[in-house]
Amino acid sequence: MNSYEKKQLIYKAVLAVVLIACLTAVITFYATCNTMENTYFPIKGETSENAKENISTIASSLKDFRKLIDEYYIGEIDEQKVVDETIKGYVNGLDDEYSEYMTAEEWEEYQVNALGNYVGIGIYMSQDTAGNVIIIDPIEGSPAEAAGLKSKDYIVEVDGENVQGMDTSMVATKVKGEEGSKVTLKIVRDNQYMDFEVERKAIKVYHVKNKMLENQIGYIKLSTFDEGCSEEFRTAFEELKGQNAQKLVIDLRDNTGGLVDEALNIADMMIPKGKTMLLTVDSKENKETTVAKQEPMIDMEIVVLVNHYSASASEILVGALKDNQEAKVVGTKTYGKGVIQNVFSLSDGSVLKLTTAEYFTPNETKINKQGIEPDEVVEEIEEPEGVEEIDEQLNKAIELLQ
Repeated sequence: MNSYEKKQLIYKAVLAVVLIACLTAVITFYATCNTMENTYFPIKGETSENAKENISTIASSLKDFRKLIDEYYIGEIDEQKVVDETIKGYVNGLDDEYSEYMTAEEWEEYQVNALGNYVGIGIYMSQDTAGNVIIIDPIEGSPAEAAGLKSKDYIVEVDGENVQGMDTSMVATKVKGEEGSKVTLKIVRDNQYMDFEVERKAIKVYHVKNKMLENQIGYIKLSTFDEGCSEEFRTAFEELKGQNAQKLVIDLRDNTGGLVDEALNIADMMIPKGKTMLLTVDSKENKETTVAKQEPMIDMEIVVLVNHYSASASEILVGALKDNQEAKVVGTKTYGKGVIQNVFSLSDGSVLKLTTAEYFTPNETKINKQGIEPDEVVEEIEEPEGVEEIDEQLNKAIELLQ
């Protein structure tokens, strides 16, 4: 290959990168604005004149870009992948960590996970303030637990691919796979790198655990607010009531959220009918108030446990109980996710999960980027390896209820 041919090859490669970036932005904008259907949430209003003009300009440019790509690009183009990946990039351009585009396959998987059944290794994940992916907890009895993965392990690689700073939903997609297959995770624990090979299995997630503590105190642990967890919570409370529970601890530590309706259904079991549970404000500054619809079935002293990873739907439940003086809150300040996403269906089965409203506690306290301060601040204490941990937060809850 002579120098001229080399220059032409480099030129084509650079041009291809630039043109594909332009093409994908065009496809993204065009697809987002023109194929959205009103399936999950009503789409109101019309596209602004400025946006229409931009769409027209982009559509016109698209033809020119495609001609150049067809003439000069040396590789093959997976048209569907280009569209999917660039729409994701376009939504990422909103600079909103909670809005995302999902393909039809990803949306189906998301729904399966929300029902508490999936094939994977059985871990709850979140991101710390620096954007690193951290294991909140391995699910009891899961392959992850059996392999030795622990709470507060940082995931840095999945099958050799660096995932630092990657969105948790993307990391979850890489961790999951066919039942019986294996995945290798590189994690950081106590500043040391460790590798774990874990076999993927069908995972059944149970959202609620309950037990009796001393002095007739019932304890309910909610791990997430997936579909059906409010009924699991009701059943758990009835079991405790049958064991003569007179007071209640609700543990929302490490619960990163889920479905808002499930959190409100649980709040409705404890807050008097007609009392405000949640305030939401949409993009048009319209305010909506959600009130309790029934007389409470739980009428006893309650303490709620929270920490930094208590987020979203957890904060809705905490705020509703705290502001209505139905519970004391113990632990550390919550995460501070005070926005709600709605799902819009696209014509090809893909969806756009979009932040559409901000929520506030009944006393109009802002949650987003702020978090909820507990009534009693009790820090979590990490004991050295091999030393039995003492749950000071739970001990404080018991003390308050005695």
